[in-house]
Amino acid sequence: MLCRRLRYFRYRQFRWVLTGIFCSITLLFLIRRDKSPVNEHQNLELVEEDPRYYVNCTGVINGDEESIKLAKLQTLSVIYKKRLVLNEKDYIGMTKHCSNFTRLQRYITFPLSKEEEEFPLAYSIVIHHRIDMFGKLLRLIYAPQNFYCIHVDKKSSPTFLDAVRGIASCFDNVFVASQLENVTYASWSRVQADVNCMKDLLQKNSTWKYLINLCGMDFPLKTNLEMVEKLKALKGANSLETEKTAPHKEKRWKHSFKVVNGKLKDTETNKNAPPIETPMFSGSAYFIVSRRFVEYLLKSPKIQKFIEWEKDTFSPDEHMWATLQRMPDMPGSVPVNNKYDTSDMNSLARLVKWSYLEGDISKGAPYPPCTGVHVRSVCVFGAGDLKWMLQQHHLFANKFDTEVDGIALQCLEEHLRHKAISNLLSYTEA
Repeated sequence: MLCRRLRYFRYRQFRWVLTGIFCSITLLFLIRRDKSPVNEHQNLELVEEDPRYYVNCTGVINGDEESIKLAKLQTLSVIYKKRLVLNEKDYIGMTKHCSNFTRLQRYITFPLSKEEEEFPLAYSIVIHHRIDMFGKLLRLIYAPQNFYCIHVDKKSSPTFLDAVRGIASCFDNVFVASQLENVTYASWSRVQADVNCMKDLLQKNSTWKYLINLCGMDFPLKTNLEMVEKLKALKGANSLETEKTAPHKEKRWKHSFKVVNGKLKDTETNKNAPPIETPMFSGSAYFIVSRRFVEYLLKSPKIQKFIEWEKDTFSPDEHMWATLQRMPDMPGSVPVNNKYDTSDMNSLARLVKWSYLEGDISKGAPYPPCTGVHVRSVCVFGAGDLKWMLQQHHLFANKFDTEVDGIALQCLEEHLRHKAISNLLSYTEA
């Protein structure tokens, strides 16, 4: 009886050993298969993390009305409203283990093509809250060859800044601006935030080709490869809104303004004429400018004098960049002749829908009505806007907000990531 038990014990041990060997071989096979190029690329696809609700993003992107209606119905459900939204403490915790963070958040950590690798871009991103939105934005535009300067408003909470620093700590090419500003709406501080990032980006790297500035509610309409292709086609030119100034806007730079109790106030004092020969032009805060433009801006005494004059104007970002783009000595600029006026719809920088210009395209309106909501006359995009938006040539669009329409952003994310990975797979297979 004892011998029989010993023989059974030895057999059971042997069976365990065989089972262990089989499991080890199987695990190694699965790891090797998972690390194959196709599987590695497929693991980069962005999909909704909560499986309890379903959105047909293909239908939404194609403008299928039934898919859009069903998606909007999902947003009314308790399950959707209670979906996981990462907060500052979540990001602080996750970024203590960077390898897990970049893997679980599905960051693309290798160049997707040689063309992109040889044409790095730079970003100046000005934010002050909504770490969940910033996390999505950075993940969607991140590429290891690019460079990202993050300016966090001094008024932001310490926890928000810590969360941003945590994210930046996981990447060699992402950093918080060395000089932070207390940003006041429509004041010089908004421009200074971008200028601070310009200085840092020039010091950090000498290879990036173009600079794009963003805020936390901007999201891309193109993959990184598509952006590179469009910017290479500019051949050193800049792309931003720059048009003749409407008479009612001239007060913005003819009067002196100052910050009082956190708000910009008109002192009713007339300023001296701008210290340039070029007329003043109007535009927006958004720009796409070449590296040479940035270098010249920071070293030219003439430009620095003009910048100093701009510091007490109202919303200088809406006339300074537009005017610089018409100065003949600025790299990549265009002449002052009205033949070269460029509207926001014609530039690449940003797609924005203004409520007072929406309407029937067949009757001359520049764009169809907003399917989201309006905030200060600007459309916060809904899922129904995506099909039309993705047909435009702009690199980015403003505004998106997951609290207004999370489906719009979810489907845009999935669409762009799938497009980028599909291009990579096609390139790999070829």
